Amino acid sequence: MSNIESVLHENRKFPPSTAFTAAARIKPADFVALNAEATRDSVAFWGRLAREELRWHRPFSQILDDSRAPNYRWFTDGVLNASFNCLDVHLAAHGGARDGKPAIIFEGEAGDSRTLTYGQLTAEVCQFANALRAQGIQPGDRVVIYLPMVPEAVIAMQACARIGATHSVVFGGFSANSLRDRIEDAGTRMVITADGGWRAGKALELKQAVDEALATGCKTVEKVIVLKRTGGAVLMQAGRDVWWSDAVRGQATGCEPTWVNAEHPLYLLYTSGSTGKPKGVQHSTAGYLLNAKLTSQWIFDFREDDVFWCTADVGWVTGHTYVCYGPLAAGATIVMYEGAPVYPDGGRFWSICERLGVTIFYTAPTAIRALMRLGDELPNKYDLSKLRLLGTVGEPINPEAWIWYHTVIGKSRCPIVDTWWQTETGAAMLSPLPGVTATKPGSCTTAIPGIDMAIVDEDGDPVTDPDQGGWLVVRKPWPSMLRTIWGDNDRYVSTYWAKFNNRYYVAGDTAYRDADGYFWVMGRADDVLKVSGHRLGTAEVESAFVAHPRVAEAAVVSRHHEIKGESIFAYVVLKGQRPTGKDAEKFAAELREFVGKELGAIAKPDDIRFADNLPKTRSGKIMRRLLRAIARGEPITQDISTLENPAIVEQLRGAG
Repeated sequence: MSNIESVLHENRKFPPSTAFTAAARIKPADFVALNAEATRDSVAFWGRLAREELRWHRPFSQILDDSRAPNYRWFTDGVLNASFNCLDVHLAAHGGARDGKPAIIFEGEAGDSRTLTYGQLTAEVCQFANALRAQGIQPGDRVVIYLPMVPEAVIAMQACARIGATHSVVFGGFSANSLRDRIEDAGTRMVITADGGWRAGKALELKQAVDEALATGCKTVEKVIVLKRTGGAVLMQAGRDVWWSDAVRGQATGCEPTWVNAEHPLYLLYTSGSTGKPKGVQHSTAGYLLNAKLTSQWIFDFREDDVFWCTADVGWVTGHTYVCYGPLAAGATIVMYEGAPVYPDGGRFWSICERLGVTIFYTAPTAIRALMRLGDELPNKYDLSKLRLLGTVGEPINPEAWIWYHTVIGKSRCPIVDTWWQTETGAAMLSPLPGVTATKPGSCTTAIPGIDMAIVDEDGDPVTDPDQGGWLVVRKPWPSMLRTIWGDNDRYVSTYWAKFNNRYYVAGDTAYRDADGYFWVMGRADDVLKVSGHRLGTAEVESAFVAHPRVAEAAVVSRHHEIKGESIFAYVVLKGQRPTGKDAEKFAAELREFVGKELGAIAKPDDIRFADNLPKTRSGKIMRRLLRAIARGEPITQDISTLENPAIVEQLRGAG
């Protein structure tokens, strides 16, 4: 677009309007005061907010326990319940006044709709919580949730929290193999699923995937609860499988919450790493909920009549924090949509915004770029005048997409909150506050109050020169930080802390700060791929390739993709002769489908290049930097003298 200063670095500032700032929850003077308070004593800062923002069954006396750092613990002797803080506090019976306020407005892909008030949602959560107890689920048990994006997904999560069970949501797009790995690692007692879900006009066979996963392992699973969603035929195993409707029949709509310790594991969420085994990120109850609620209020500037739509699936952390927990703790109205963003056409998102009166819209750069490619005509057909705030999440947004989002969707009047955070951080860490911060397209601007972000060099020393890149780190603990990796604390320490001798939390991203102190995140520093905002470990994808009987070896790297941010580029060595021409195209298509079945559609590679060998050093290490350079068409600048077979470079450049 002609009004972009630079595709890589857009330095113009877009300040919030005077009118927006005047009505905002956090104003510039508040922002200064919050930062000053946090700078004086960050521990006391978080303690004050925890007392004010959360309803405690038994108040805490200790704010931060750092005696086992980097396994930090917050509010350790306090007792509360997350579901009570998201639901009951809003009801008149507990001093609230939102019994009849919409909590969830749902739209299915086929156009079916449903609205649940806070009173109705609380009743359904309590009823399902009683059903879980009746099926034998106890505090501390792990429950896997594998559902489409329907209200029952939030109901199941809140019900687990209500009785002290630890939930682990698995994205419905993941394959049976990926589901099995997560079930087994968590030691799951129950799986909650559906007969299927709708996506782009097709039914996803969720129950079938559960059956496949349980047929090859998962010996700890005792019960499977199945929601009827698509009406498709499914097999029900006697003694194990129970229909959701049968489970809740006759259950009371009131349920006394199980009061748990502040550090009780609220949920596990598996995220890919640079080794093959996914990491079970463990989040606490109180610290996580505090940051989820605060960032919802600060960043999205919730007002009583707002309709907030975060388009993320609850299978990802964004759906946990900004669908299930943060907005509900703040008493907001949320939108849930089951289907694909371009079904039946590219106007679906904008149609929903118009019909449901969405005022705050939060989505991923991947979706923005895909919709931008369809042109301005589609969104211009719809009345988007109720939108007052836009947001982006999942990966850095390129300035071109930011400007389109700002001018075409926001009509140059809606601030954009570009948020940076991770599964591990629990809540947003870098973000503009919409009534305070002048934004720059492509920058996530500055840290929210209480978060101490920095950029350091390889020695861990602060990088002070503007525009000089380094490691993005967090220098002080914060309440919603992950507590450990489930069952593997050594991996937690080595992955996130060891690089700088446990002094900082290491995000794994590289970044720089400009002359105004704004952060610009440049991408992953490790071998984790980020496709459409979703992280995939290279080892996971490579393992899926090698599971094919004809594949001997594979190496996976990323390359830039206009829509997805990054796409998967795979180099594959076969056990037999390397195919060429039409044979190569045919087998590449077969491999794409194979990998998709192993890991889920998100992991399908865009490019597959067949080779006789992979570039390795004499010690056997694959030279990934070399492969990345070839995939991206960049010049090879590294020393390749250590290659075992230097001639392979030319073949990799031209093989097909």
